[in-house]
Amino acid sequence: MMCRNQSGKKKKFAVGIIFTMMVFLFSFVQINISQQCKQFRSGDLYIKNDTTDPLQPEIAGKILRFHVLANSDSEADQNVKKQVRDAVGQLMEPKLAESTDLAETEMIVQQSLDEITEVAERTLEENGYHYGASARIAQVEFPVKSYGEYTFPAGEYEALQVTLGEGRGHNWWCVLYPNMCFRGSVYEVTTDDARKALREVLTPEEYADVFRHGKFQIRFKFLEYFR
Repeated sequence: MMCRNQSGKKKKFAVGIIFTMMVFLFSFVQINISQQCKQFRSGDLYIKNDTTDPLQPEIAGKILRFHVLANSDSEADQNVKKQVRDAVGQLMEPKLAESTDLAETEMIVQQSLDEITEVAERTLEENGYHYGASARIAQVEFPVKSYGEYTFPAGEYEALQVTLGEGRGHNWWCVLYPNMCFRGSVYEVTTDDARKALREVLTPEEYADVFRHGKFQIRFKFLEYFR
């Protein structure tokens, strides 16, 4: 009888350990997936990939991206980067609301560079930072970058680039034209309007390329937690 009791206790103990490990693993996966989802929504997540996409030059020639470089990777600099991003978004959203093509968007942004710089510097100063900011339209090298269900291939793109201080921190990206930044929120990038705008700008082959790779990247990032 004593042996049976001991055997039963061992089984219960083993089951308890297994259950505890499963709860811990589930919590870990859930937390990490939640963090990745936040990064997808905020535009901070990118996936490095050195593979050259033959359609990249064609895609790059049809869009204008938005790039904000933080002063450093400190928590404070990263937080104020997001405040600058929002302030520039509030400035540019009404200006670009009626823009119908890339050339018009480029012209509006070019004419707004001084104002963008002023808004960025004012936002920094209001938060106690005095390291300055600059804004320009430039050719910028981007890694593979996912915006929700879309992934744009690595390569050189024209972008509105806002640099804060030394510009050595993690960056924030978005697509300024077609408008995938300012649909109700500076964070949103995959609304129905954004999908429609992207379809109108890209050829069917280019759109399928961006969408297909985006679906793959999201699926890959999810499944890798279970390996």
